[in-house]
Amino acid sequence: MTENYRIAIAGIGAVAEMHVESITDLSNAELVGGSCRTIEKGRAFADEFDCTHYTDTETLLEEMHPDVLIVCTPSGAHLEPTLAAADHGVHVLCEKPLEITTERIDDMIEACETAGVRLGGVFPQRYNPVVETMHDAAESGRFGRLAVANAYVPWWRPNDYYEGSWQGTVELDGGGAIMNQSIHSVDAIQWLAGATMDLDEDVNPVAEVFAYTDTLAHNGDLMEVEDTAATVFRFRNKTLGQLLGTTSMYPGSLKRIQLAGRDGTAEILEDELVTWQFREEHSNDTAVREEFTETARGGGASDPMSIDYEYHRRNIAAYLDALANEEPFMLDGQEARKAVEIIEAVYASADRRKPVRLG
Repeated sequence: MTENYRIAIAGIGAVAEMHVESITDLSNAELVGGSCRTIEKGRAFADEFDCTHYTDTETLLEEMHPDVLIVCTPSGAHLEPTLAAADHGVHVLCEKPLEITTERIDDMIEACETAGVRLGGVFPQRYNPVVETMHDAAESGRFGRLAVANAYVPWWRPNDYYEGSWQGTVELDGGGAIMNQSIHSVDAIQWLAGATMDLDEDVNPVAEVFAYTDTLAHNGDLMEVEDTAATVFRFRNKTLGQLLGTTSMYPGSLKRIQLAGRDGTAEILEDELVTWQFREEHSNDTAVREEFTETARGGGASDPMSIDYEYHRRNIAAYLDALANEEPFMLDGQEARKAVEIIEAVYASADRRKPVRLG
């Protein structure tokens, strides 16, 4: 058992700082290095966080051989550092999405399995206590026959978010408001709805999607992908769902998740539980309602850096615990793949203007 994990980060953009703050809070983790092609940016990162900077990930892995590589490069550049880490026998924790296509994700999964290292994903909303509480209710059958699983991400991003950036490009973002921003909610609703079904672990709870996407608030010179998407889901147990995912709704408002069935309804507004009502009241339901009564921060509605890093910290801690105890990790490669599989179907449906079934 490794008591203190030496962690390096590939890609030191804005999201990497959440990982650094998380690592700093953990008693069994130490940041030892980061890779970035821009020398000035890399040196500033190394000075601020007291670690070593490398201009490429391959050299970092060869010289430092960390226990874990956290991949925070642009979304469409997650494959290469993951393959390099696997080749060096280094475990990988990868920011969302694992990659922008399931084909590239499958290459990552295969490489890590062949090398005997663990591949994990980052979906911090799974470690949000109010979402965990909803999942427990779904898993225990409190909703009865589940009828509805909805998610709404009515966000805003200004033009300068996309100007001169990899965000909003096909090559490195792989999509827009769905692949980048709303993927957290895509994962959350498939996980929540899936808790009511008896499925094999590698089976996606979503059976079919129908979607419209468009670019409505940002011109094509800024982004190559959608800023607005509306999707209908049919799950494998016939539950129906909707997803609204945007970066086109000024000034942006908090995201929402809703589960409902013949025996109850629960609804989350960011970190607040706005509805918790079941046909059969349990003794702790009043305490649950009282526990989740406010949202402390903006949750990324208009500013991606307003997201609290606490759930990242819990996500990283759970991954390290799984390594230390040689136990399964909830967000292994196959599980983290599911959200991208759904999003591929969303884009295929929007392109073909007809429903698309998942495998």
